[in-house]
Parts: sequence; structure tokens; C-alpha cells
Amino acid sequence: MIPDCQRDTFAFLARPDAHGPMVSRVDQVHTHISAVFLAGDRVLKLKRAVALPFVDFTRPDARRRACEAEVTLNSRGAPGLYLGVRTVTREADGRLALDGTGEPVDWVVEMARFDEQSLFSRLLGRGELTRERATTLARVVVDYHAGAERMAVPDHAARVIAVARENRASMLESVPTVLPAERVETWAARIVADLNRLAPLLDRRGREGRVRRCHGDLHLRNICLWDDRPTLFDAIEFNDTFSVIDTLYDLAFLLMDLDQRGVRRLASVIMNHVMEHDPDVEGLALLPVFLSLRAGVRAHVSATMARGADDPAGAQELRRRALAYLDRGLGYLAPAPPRLVAVGGLSGSGKSRMAREVAPLIGAAPGALVSRTDVMRKRLLGVGPYERLGPNGYHPDMTQRTYQAVLDEVRAVLRQGHAVIADGVFLRPEERAAVAAVAREEGVPFDGLWLEADPEVAVKRIGGRTHNASDATEAVLEAQRALDPGPITWHRVDSSGPRQESLARALAVLGIAP
Repeated sequence: MIPDCQRDTFAFLARPDAHGPMVSRVDQVHTHISAVFLAGDRVLKLKRAVALPFVDFTRPDARRRACEAEVTLNSRGAPGLYLGVRTVTREADGRLALDGTGEPVDWVVEMARFDEQSLFSRLLGRGELTRERATTLARVVVDYHAGAERMAVPDHAARVIAVARENRASMLESVPTVLPAERVETWAARIVADLNRLAPLLDRRGREGRVRRCHGDLHLRNICLWDDRPTLFDAIEFNDTFSVIDTLYDLAFLLMDLDQRGVRRLASVIMNHVMEHDPDVEGLALLPVFLSLRAGVRAHVSATMARGADDPAGAQELRRRALAYLDRGLGYLAPAPPRLVAVGGLSGSGKSRMAREVAPLIGAAPGALVSRTDVMRKRLLGVGPYERLGPNGYHPDMTQRTYQAVLDEVRAVLRQGHAVIADGVFLRPEERAAVAAVAREEGVPFDGLWLEADPEVAVKRIGGRTHNASDATEAVLEAQRALDPGPITWHRVDSSGPRQESLARALAVLGIAP
């Protein structure tokens, strides 16, 4: 429904001639708080004059400030996409104009128009959201969070618990027509109990800089390819409750969205790539509740939309979606128990690929953290995961430090209740014994996989690597082959063949259904 005070503005912005002589058509997209007018190579976004529990745009000055804030906030995640704020004016002859000389009646955000097929939701639907694009997106998110304003929020736990309770109240408005009361109350009781248990950690993160001015609405439909780079747009500017949040809660929306769409593998890839650049091991304890809270938000939004839908088929699909999100939220609160898997073998045997493929299949969503010696070595030396090291980086003392740091990280991850995969050569018997000992001491199941590839296959893999954390060369492989690894008690896996065949062998010994 168009607010009465904006009927003239809506009609004006819907006319092609309002956007210039070269525009022959105006497309429109409407949400509960915005109206978007797509004309030629530009987009104008109008704030609806509505009052909702989380935002009040009824006053013109509130809409103006929101437009200005949206452009400022989104300039970080989408540089070049947001062009500025334009004024809708009432001219002396009564007509409306853009940036005229008359009295301002409203304001709109102006954006460059991008191809909707470049939305990451569309890329996924076409099978074009590759692992490479996912890792690039992960790095964009890391940089976005690193540059975000840090906010001191000592009562972080109380704020997150309030969000959970508000979600419960919103869900109950859709009971019993869309959501069953029992499941809503079960979800609410479990998540509030978990948040209370985790309150000291939440408050500490609120004091120590993990709460920042984040995107707030980080899902696939708010990410596009712009200049061939993942671009985060439509960040929330109108309510700090939604955007001044823990960086991991911001990321959790993207991970949950991917998981709900059936691509946990990509969610795992993104989580692990983010953790390579920004190791946040303690945050893993919060991931189940953050994912559940994101699913709960989508559940109540879908349920509300279902209640207001005019189309019976559309309403039914929204009901199905709301129930699916609620079930997903409940599932996150009952995560699979932690376990430790180690993947060893000579360079080129496919260890990192195997770890990446196994990770989404074990432990809490979106899967195990992969702790890689290749990444840890560079972290200890203060360089990025993909910067190459010289010989000093591979001195025996440095290698010993690296393996010890991986063991420390593995132990820390397990203590957060999260599964972990240790990825390294593990050429020495004492290295293999040490990682197994961590599992024994922490009381979790352990499995070691020893990958074996034909030497020619290994050499070809090493030579074909690009943008890889490993610095191994053919000469490194030959040096490894000359050493005696001692008795191998781990599960031997032939990894010479295609990825799926090697993975199937590994899953069989791990007791995981394909």
C-alpha cells in the first residue's frame, strides 16, 4: 500500500520522463520499507513513509537522514554503486521534479544499476557460485569487518537475548495459522538458555572490539558482482540493533543462507577462508546460536509475509519456508558433537582438497574448522596465507613451532564444542602421535587419514597450483620421498584418482554417508 503522503511521489517516479529523455521504461521493486525505481542505467530508492516496530519513516526529515546514512554506510561495501542522494521537489507550477528549485517533499538514494543476474543468489541458481568466487567473497567480508567502526557494547549479551525474545514475539503473531506454538516456544527457550550460558563470552566480545558497525543484512540477495568483484550492498542504516553487531553474527547470515539453500559446502569454504585471515576460534562457541538466531529472523519474516500474501500458492510457499527456517533454527541448537580428523601425506597428495571436502560433513554447522600447517606457518611469521616464504620459513625450528601452534588451535577449537581437521604433512611419527593425543586428552573421537598419490599425479598437482597457501615444489616432494615416515597406523587412502573417488574412500573409513 502506498502511503497517502507519497502518492504523488510514487506516481512521479514511476514515469519514464521523470528520469530523463533516454528512459522509456521504469521497473519497480517494492518492500515493506522501500520502493525501488529502475530506469535506464540508474536506480532511485525511496523510503516509504511507514512506522514499524523497528523503524519510523513517517517524518520527511527521518527519510532524508536515512537516505544520507545509507549512502555513507554503503560506500564502504559498494564503492561506485551508491551515487548520492537526490531531492524530490515541488515546483512553483505544482509539478514534481528531481533536484528542482522548489520545496523538498522527499529524498531518494541514487545508485548505478547493475545486472540482476549478477546477484549471488542468481549465480548460485545457475551453478556459477564457484569455490573461487566464494573465497573471494570471504576475503571481501574479512576486509569489510576489519574496516568497520568498533563499538563498545558492554551489555552485548543482554542485547542479543533481547533480539531472540523479539523474534519469539514476532513468531507468536503467526501462531497457529503459520507456525506451531510448541516449536516456537521450544526454539525460544533453547536459544535464550544457550545465550545466557554464553553471556560472559558475549559481553567480553562486546568490550574488546568484536562488535562493530556491520552490514546487518548479509545474505546472497544483497551481494552482487560489480566490476567483477563481490560487492556488499543494502547494508542496514536505519536501526543500530540490526547493524551494530558481532562480526560473526554478521557472517552467520551468509552462512545460514547458503546452508538453507543446500550448499553447506560453500558455507564451510567461506567460514574457513574467513578464519584463515581472521582467526576467531573463541567465536565458534557462538556460531550455533548465531546461525539459529538468523534462521529465526527469516522464520518470522517469512511467516509475516505468508499472513499478508494475497496469492494462495505464494502464501503456501511462504508458510513452508517459515517452517523450514524454524526447523533449521532448532537444528542449529542441537549440533553434532566435536571430533578430530587429521589429514596427512606427502605434498601433492590432495590433503587440503580432502580436508575441504570432509569439513562440511562433520561437526556443527557449517562444518569443521580446518587448521592448516601451511596457513599457520605464515600466520606465525606475520604474513598473509598466500604470500610465499623463503627457506627460513621452513627451518626445522619453524616447522616445530608450526605443528605446535596447530595442536594448540585444534585443542582450542575442540573446547568450543566444534569439530576440527588438522591438515599437514605429518611426516614424523611423533607429529602423528601428538595430534592423536590431543583428541584423547580432550575426550573426542579421532581418525587419521594418510593420503597416498602416484608421484606423477602429485607432481602435476603441485605444478598446477594457483593462489595456494602451500609453497611446496617438486624438489620439496622429492626430499619428502627420501625420508622414512615410520609405521603408518592411520587409514591409508589412495588419492591418485578423481576427487569424488578419493572422497568416497575417506568417507567410508570415517563412517560418513556420502
